[in-house]
Amino acid sequence: MRRMLAALALFAAGLSAAPARADDAADPGVATDMESYFANWFARSDAAKASQPHWMTPLVTVTPRLEQEIRYDQYFEHLGNGANIDQFDSGKGLELIPTLTEEVLINPPPYLVRTNKAAYSGYGDWPFLTVKQRLLSANEENGNYIVTVFMGVQAPSGAAPFTTHAWIYTPTLAAGKGWGNFDVQSTLSLALPSTDQNLIGTALIWNTTLQYQVGTYFWPEFETNMTHWYGGLRGDKTQLFLTPALILGRFQLAGRAMGNIGAGYQFAVTPKLSETPVLTPIYNHAWLVTARVAF
Repeated sequence: MRRMLAALALFAAGLSAAPARADDAADPGVATDMESYFANWFARSDAAKASQPHWMTPLVTVTPRLEQEIRYDQYFEHLGNGANIDQFDSGKGLELIPTLTEEVLINPPPYLVRTNKAAYSGYGDWPFLTVKQRLLSANEENGNYIVTVFMGVQAPSGAAPFTTHAWIYTPTLAAGKGWGNFDVQSTLSLALPSTDQNLIGTALIWNTTLQYQVGTYFWPEFETNMTHWYGGLRGDKTQLFLTPALILGRFQLAGRAMGNIGAGYQFAVTPKLSETPVLTPIYNHAWLVTARVAF
């Protein structure tokens, strides 16, 4: 974590640094540590990616792999009460690999549009930062596995109908294992609110993806997305989604930029709507799409 903080400090300093003096630029021996850090960025991130499996990032499950990309996701959700919510961006954004074993995800807040029932539009809470720390990894030639931990932070900045009114901290354990063209990626998380525990509760989130590579560009997958609540208004309730999906990539775009696109259909299988209070499931079904440019 100390290395991550140092890398972030270097990154911030680089954004605000004044241009180099002409006499410095003329002398190749006057290279600062910061200049060296940024000059070697892609060599370092490429080395980080080479030492781990090369599976595709799933549609919903956050991959335990370190990835460097710009990502945009869109959710079209249908709620059990007849309302629809369209999530623009869905809290995805910029993912960077500043060290050999760490990743930083810098995300904008999603923009939500609710129709049919109590129509409203505005920003949701802001999942602005996630930091990954890779613990173990081996590429396909050396074991084909990975273990990572990460911490996400969400700010209560959303519009009144879409905010929890609490900071949410999400520690996560993630792991994956591959066998030939088949791989399993899984995450286990706790969403911990800073306040209003009696209303929000603590959510245990378990996502698992079964993925198979077909040919060069096709990555069909099947995900299970489960949430169980402890305490709060949804206390002792469990929701399970199933999500078949297809990701296409990695397509050469320009230079080192590679493109990925994908889509899937997510539907709740438990609890049954006829037996469920209005609070669960969160939504009934949704179409999900993603577009990414890795670099």
